[in-house]
Amino acid sequence: MDKVILNRMMFYGYHGLFPEENKLGQRFTVDVELMADLKPSGTSDNMNDSIDYGQVYQVVQKVVEGEAKDLVESVAEQVAQSLFQAFDLLKAVKVYIDKPGPPIPGYYESVGIEIYRERQDYD
Repeated sequence: MDKVILNRMMFYGYHGLFPEENKLGQRFTVDVELMADLKPSGTSDNMNDSIDYGQVYQVVQKVVEGEAKDLVESVAEQVAQSLFQAFDLLKAVKVYIDKPGPPIPGYYESVGIEIYRERQDYD
């Protein structure tokens, strides 16, 4: 399957279980792999036959910088759902969300979650 990939998009959000996370917020980085048939756009050289990177960024930004969620898993699920709603060409998506410096005991560079969804998961 062909892919459109956006790496290390950075956003500021207020997601987490702890009150300080909801109050102070923190940085999140997001990677997405969007699976679609890109042969038509490769042949036509027409953006209408592909998935616009700028629009992908805007969709992800709206979710991550939007309503606070307790779990990063919920954020990722909403990102996936929103991408399927925005792009008819999208067949499957992988979403990775990285949360640097989580406020939990121990020393971590980051924690993250990754989900993979197909269009039929939402039919």
